[in-house]
Amino acid sequence: MALSNILLISQIAGYVIAFILALCVVVPMSLHQDDFRGHCLLFSTGQWQEADGQLLVPWASQCYCNFTITVGAMLALVSVIQIYRLSHHLYKGTDSSFLSAFIDVMSGLLLCGITIIAALMITLGFMAWCQTMTQRFPSCDMAAGQDIDHADQIKTDNFYVHLGTAQFGVWGSFATWVGLSVCALLKLCRYHQLENIRVSMYRERQRLINENADSPGSSLGRESNASTSTAPAAPE
Repeated sequence: MALSNILLISQIAGYVIAFILALCVVVPMSLHQDDFRGHCLLFSTGQWQEADGQLLVPWASQCYCNFTITVGAMLALVSVIQIYRLSHHLYKGTDSSFLSAFIDVMSGLLLCGITIIAALMITLGFMAWCQTMTQRFPSCDMAAGQDIDHADQIKTDNFYVHLGTAQFGVWGSFATWVGLSVCALLKLCRYHQLENIRVSMYRERQRLINENADSPGSSLGRESNASTSTAPAAPE
């Protein structure tokens, strides 16, 4: 029971952290798209114009930002559901079943997979944008607040903070969900071990019963001999 409580409390704490980190992805990416008038800077590059110093950007697909926002929202939703479910178990003094632990393991692995995809999108896409920025500015953060694309009327004041926060949130989410998957796997292994112990105990009990039944000195054998000796003799 002590191990069960430790795992349960660890899972609840992990899901709380996962929820906070998911918000660190959803909120900054949403604010970024609002500042960039619906454009997504991930994997966007462009050419600096010599005449006016503006950046001519063939914007990349908006699906990159939408995917990361969707992943963050999904992680937040699953975290809230798991916090409520596991808190209910902790309050009642119960724990999830073998099937629930198995579902937690599989869902955790699935969320780890889509989270690492979102993390790579944000990291590599932001690097592509910063490579374009460093063609004119000493560093990528120096481009924040500069009027680099007046034609699209984008606001660059906070893009570096927004993408940096989202990058931190998505990689932190990946690490957290790996830990949650490990906790669910440990619980699943514990359930499997308890089931093996029950099966072994049942088999040992059946073996002892069978041995006692077959033994000549057993109570069953003595009762059989007693009934035979006390039976009346057959008439000649």
